Amino acid sequence: MTGDDEPVREPLRVAAAQIEAVGGDLAGNAAAHVAAVAEAAALGARVVVFPELSLCGYDYPLLAADVARCEVEVGDAVLRTVGGACRAHRVTAVVGGCARRADGWAIAAFVVGPDGAVAATYHKRHLDADERAVFVAGHTDTMVQLGGWRLGLGVCYDASFPEHARGLALAGADAYLVSGAFTVGDSDHRRGVYFPARALENTSYVLFANYAGAHGGWRFAGHSAVYGPDGRALAAAGTAAGLAVADLDVAVLRRQRDSQRMLRDRAAPAPAPSPVVIAPPDPGQRSDQHEEHR
Repeated sequence: MTGDDEPVREPLRVAAAQIEAVGGDLAGNAAAHVAAVAEAAALGARVVVFPELSLCGYDYPLLAADVARCEVEVGDAVLRTVGGACRAHRVTAVVGGCARRADGWAIAAFVVGPDGAVAATYHKRHLDADERAVFVAGHTDTMVQLGGWRLGLGVCYDASFPEHARGLALAGADAYLVSGAFTVGDSDHRRGVYFPARALENTSYVLFANYAGAHGGWRFAGHSAVYGPDGRALAAAGTAAGLAVADLDVAVLRRQRDSQRMLRDRAAPAPAPSPVVIAPPDPGQRSDQHEEHR
């Protein structure tokens, strides 16, 4: 949480990159990342976040049939391509791919720093039923620091669990960066609820990056956005490919946390309650009041 005795931090401009992807086309998708990094950097962004599995696409039939085709590992060609763009533009990017682990495959978010190297990797902790058939869940959270700003990472379904963003905020995160793959319909409705709520309830900035277009049999909802710590949208990308760009401002963050003190005022966890049983009325008895008003 922001403290009064910390050094002054400069605003941090961030961008959610709403790209279209082709399932399994890692080289082509990496080229789209390069273009988005350049466009975001031209607008002054220092951090660019891409959707879930952005380098291979969220193509579930392909992932289920041949997940190894979508493997991304540190040092491989697609991460070197993204790294070259980050180095050229002095940008940090959060990109997605399938990571091979000893116990299976993980949905990974790779943080590529402005030197072009992978600085951190996060494995999605919350998997839905379909994903559990292909992937294993991560067990730890990840937070990176850039220019004094502490940025916690999430991937898509993670944001459905308020305790995930709350845990990062309590650990000191100023912003929650989420790579998503939300589709049109009910998924889009949930998207519209989750991200402003995670921002307001944690008095944190939230950046959400989603896909535009369609691939893998899904039509994606877009609406990538940056939310302020009051839950209001600062920038939104609509439904077409593009960017949502906004500044993280420490003065705004401090004012909101001074005004809305949920992180400080939360009660200690209470014991699980036992239900108080209320007996239903005896249908064979009529109350006096009922008799009186017949």
